[in-house]
Amino acid sequence: MISFDDRHGPADAAPASAYPGLPVPDWYRDAKLGIFVHWGLYSVPAWADVLDRSDVTAETAYARHQYAEWYANTVRLDGPTRQRHEQRFGVGHAYEDFADDWHPAEGSAEAIVDLAARAGARYLVPTTKHHDGFCLWDSATTPFTAARRGPGRDLIAEFSAAVREAGLRLGLYYSGAHDWHVSDFPPLTSNDELFALRRNDPAFAAYAAAQLRELIDRFAPDLLWNDIDWPDAGKYDGPDSLQQLFRRHLDLVPDAMVNDRWGVPVHGVLTREYQDIDAVQAEVFESTRGLGLSFGYNADESAEHALDGPELIRLLVDVVSKNGNLLINVGPRADGSIPPLQSAALEQLGGWLTRHGEAIYGTRPWFHEAVATPPEGVRFTLGETADGQRVLHALLLDPAAGPVELDPQVSAAVREVAQVPGEGQVTLRPEPGERTVAVVTLPLR
Repeated sequence: MISFDDRHGPADAAPASAYPGLPVPDWYRDAKLGIFVHWGLYSVPAWADVLDRSDVTAETAYARHQYAEWYANTVRLDGPTRQRHEQRFGVGHAYEDFADDWHPAEGSAEAIVDLAARAGARYLVPTTKHHDGFCLWDSATTPFTAARRGPGRDLIAEFSAAVREAGLRLGLYYSGAHDWHVSDFPPLTSNDELFALRRNDPAFAAYAAAQLRELIDRFAPDLLWNDIDWPDAGKYDGPDSLQQLFRRHLDLVPDAMVNDRWGVPVHGVLTREYQDIDAVQAEVFESTRGLGLSFGYNADESAEHALDGPELIRLLVDVVSKNGNLLINVGPRADGSIPPLQSAALEQLGGWLTRHGEAIYGTRPWFHEAVATPPEGVRFTLGETADGQRVLHALLLDPAAGPVELDPQVSAAVREVAQVPGEGQVTLRPEPGERTVAVVTLPLR
């Protein structure tokens, strides 16, 4: 998968010094878990080609894209998505006709937020506009919105109210580089075209800036999560410049944050999409992925494609121990309901966090050369108990396997910082009854 933090240009655009500081705030570092919500027109056809991907090649990967939210692009290419679309909806049914076919149930946003809270998430990031250009808020910039088409409602306003009521932080996803509704390019067929076939003209930069200003001013998001890049014309000085938008955001929300997908020489938190991180990272990152192979809902995904509860718990523990947050995605059905395959895993995660949240929330990674690449089956976090005691948490990824004996180097490192009885190699014993991830907590010296 692509990493975006080193992608920036044009060379003569505003330098890093033109931008405000973009630190990663403590609220975000403490939160550890967010819920991504990909919900839009693509939730109506709800399909991507995932049943057999053994013969997918680099040349066919876009025509057989695994992301259901990419339906508007995939359906324009010769392949299984177009064939299925014409069979199910008819040759004359355009993707944008789904704007009148989409009718979410009342209370959907509130139910999604409630599930996120039960899962233990501390922030929620709904998509406001994906690459198809359909706006989920009541925008003055275009009639192609949820408020004026099928849903007949401002869905982002509903999310915002529910998130604030639940005491969570609000993030907003926005597709800055692509808006296929107001562009005239052929469909994308490669990663090179992902960056090449996009509008960079002043009119589009002003359009994107106006939409982002609406989102900032109306919803005061704690996190702006941009995707892929930003129109190049918006990277120079001026009233519609990205640096001015960042300042506007920080003036309204002083502890707000952005991600790294803006295509400029500064970034907020690093994003890593469907990537395994091998070692503890010096810089805070956000690991994001769907519970299955897609972000948008794909009706053909089954248990073989998706993380179950224990796998999701282990993923969170692994990411947090390596200096990351996990932004795990839910893809609601068109009516707003969450499929049981997704909700069951999130409910299990929430149950585990109810028991062991002290080893996750508010913790920091353990930076020690002996565990820079964590030992097999064990992850570590540094935290504090409710009474203020500083502790080292050892998280055992497979408690059913029994006690874990650390090798001499890791044992020595543990004894160096923590109070461990006895001498020699350290043995970590899981608590009885824990079947997913067990926590052994050691007071620091």
